[in-house]
Amino acid sequence: MDFHPQPQPGTATPWAFPAPERGLLPNGLTVLRCHRPGQQVVAVDVVLNAPLAAEPEGLDGVATITARAFSEGTDKLSAEEFTAELERCGATLDAHADHPGVRLSLEVPASRLGKAMGLLADALRAPAFPDSEIERLVDNRLDEIPHELANPARRAAMALAAELFPADSRMSRPRQGAQETVERVDAAAVRSFYEAHVRPATTTVAIVGDFTGIDLDRTLAESLGTWTGTTAEPLPVPAVTADDTGRVVIVDRPGAVQTQLLIGRTGPDRHASIWPAQILGTYCLGGTLTSRLDRVLREEKGYTYGVRSFGQVLLSAPDGTGTAMLAISGSVDTPNTGPALQDLWTVLRTLAAEGLTEAERDVAVQNLVGVAPLKYETAAAVAATFADQVEQYLPDDFQARLYERLAQAGTVEATAAVVSAFPADRLVTVLVGDAAEIAEPVKALGIGPVTVIPA
Repeated sequence: MDFHPQPQPGTATPWAFPAPERGLLPNGLTVLRCHRPGQQVVAVDVVLNAPLAAEPEGLDGVATITARAFSEGTDKLSAEEFTAELERCGATLDAHADHPGVRLSLEVPASRLGKAMGLLADALRAPAFPDSEIERLVDNRLDEIPHELANPARRAAMALAAELFPADSRMSRPRQGAQETVERVDAAAVRSFYEAHVRPATTTVAIVGDFTGIDLDRTLAESLGTWTGTTAEPLPVPAVTADDTGRVVIVDRPGAVQTQLLIGRTGPDRHASIWPAQILGTYCLGGTLTSRLDRVLREEKGYTYGVRSFGQVLLSAPDGTGTAMLAISGSVDTPNTGPALQDLWTVLRTLAAEGLTEAERDVAVQNLVGVAPLKYETAAAVAATFADQVEQYLPDDFQARLYERLAQAGTVEATAAVVSAFPADRLVTVLVGDAAEIAEPVKALGIGPVTVIPA
């Protein structure tokens, strides 16, 4: 009997995060383009220099309403007509506002890119901002707020921001606005915010996909290139201060059967040389099911379905400074809130005393670096990363170099970074749960003074 020869594996194809080509349109708009063969769904991310800190006093939420209103009609099309044209292109258009600015994200089949880019350009160039649609968006936002307050994770995030940052800092208040500020937003406020901060000279567009057969220069010239506006410098980035004195805040939810945990402080952003090691150490601490926090709190004690640690950039500046949120989040059953926190602090103290193991470091590197080709398989993921780099004033090759630096980071370096990120005596702990049940056990831990506030 003859057998076919056993197939042999081929040579692995080397992977590297793609590099964009940077250009400038005559109107001052910056374009980052990246040809990705085979990506027949093109992704376009638009970064507008309209940060939350630029919102007028008492109008928190106007940036969010403005972002959502970009798809509510133009000087050529009503809201319904604009949506119908997007659907005919097979396109989706999303927008949101955050501390760095407003972002719009378009995805469209490559074959319909020209039409969709024309719609995007019209939305940026001449949004209608009709009174009736702005009123509807404000009402929708007001309807969201009670649901956010009822969500333990969202409520914990609000309480942590209010604790960490000064009351006069935009960082301390809900990103999409609170009820008393959103109620003041109207079409005039939206138009004023748009006119003050949205112009091509301070806008960057990242476009990623398969451009085979597409005259991208012509497409850009006939769409975004028709947008005119005054020249301007990007807005200055405000300094961020935070108080990470160790303390506990309980958001009282009488009768709650679970306690939502959010433990955090601020640290350096992605400009800092420690960032790769911090990513590595944070992953070892609580980045996956096999990390230390899960091994103790989930697998050994059964307190939780999962606890995660993470670092998230909040705001960066052109001078290479910035702020990131470093946090641990999860939920535990109410009776075990005290024991769970005690074990969590034991993990942190043991980590500081004994450090990470080589095996933990190796698994983290393998997972973080090895998953990158899958993480950036879509054009949308690549475009969003380019946009993040723009918002954070990072070089275009930052993400590509980050994986090299992750692979080079050693165990000692990762240990020092994660211990510095999560010092056991300088963490602000927010607990959303039943104060009558959890306050005394938490006080007994000695992790900081305990304050109870209403939900």
